Amino acid sequence: MRTPDWMYQLNHHARYDYHGPEDRPDYRWPGNKRLAVYIAMNLEHFSFGCNEGAKLSQDANRLDVLNYSWRDYGNRVGGWHLADLFEDLAIPASVICNTSILDYCPQLLERWMANEQGELIAHGHTNSERQGELDVRAENEMIAMCQQRLSSWSGKKIEGWLSPWISESHDTPELLRNNGFSYTLNWAHDDCPVAFNTRSGPLLSVPYPQEINDIPTIIPNGASAELFCQMLLDQLAEMLARSERQTLVMGTSLHPYIFGQAFRFWHLKKALATLAGQQDKFWLTTPGEIARHHQMQAGI
Repeated sequence: MRTPDWMYQLNHHARYDYHGPEDRPDYRWPGNKRLAVYIAMNLEHFSFGCNEGAKLSQDANRLDVLNYSWRDYGNRVGGWHLADLFEDLAIPASVICNTSILDYCPQLLERWMANEQGELIAHGHTNSERQGELDVRAENEMIAMCQQRLSSWSGKKIEGWLSPWISESHDTPELLRNNGFSYTLNWAHDDCPVAFNTRSGPLLSVPYPQEINDIPTIIPNGASAELFCQMLLDQLAEMLARSERQTLVMGTSLHPYIFGQAFRFWHLKKALATLAGQQDKFWLTTPGEIARHHQMQAGI
């Protein structure tokens, strides 16, 4: 049938097909679990004088000392306390890291990666830059540089990627695949891993949270630390219930300049202790382990 001239034609990304919850691979995570849980810590560094970044105050001066120094508190203070907390609770560290951290405060990354169960995940060069605004040559060079520097620093290839600001171009999945990345955290469309189509072969999308994520929930939307931590535990309880029928993934995203603040940290350590105390019910892991297990089970 001919499409009427008046009908709006919707664009489609063509990365994946639609599937409802009942049309998914049925398998178990290690330990015969149905829910995989990871806690991501974002280590970010910003250019002084740049207007990008989460903002405690929208009315700061043009040379934004207020917001820059507030974010830098995370690297100087908050991130260290959070690394101790993850170690004390034996939580595997999913460390999403700008490569500029290697230039500014490599000691902080070393502290986080002392976590023997931890995983290092690429997060662009700096959160002062949105990669979706780069031309394809520059974006490819930036992605390649991140892979080279982080893999050289860690001694092994980096598998996962999260774009600063979840900023993508139409070429990003191909560029990630071509530069050796096997999964992306950019998309928040599902509670299960989803294989993306690229011209270079499959790229796995591992679920990443946009609400159990302290930047959008606390900074622009004004949720308290107490409310955020209750959201985290409510999410866990409901995801456990849903996982009785389906294999699922739950992620949580944190930033040290937000939850490294003492009054928020106090609530977080109680919530994470509660979460860690229920590990018999779920698989507490990292996105890379989730990707590897899913690829093995789904034959990707």
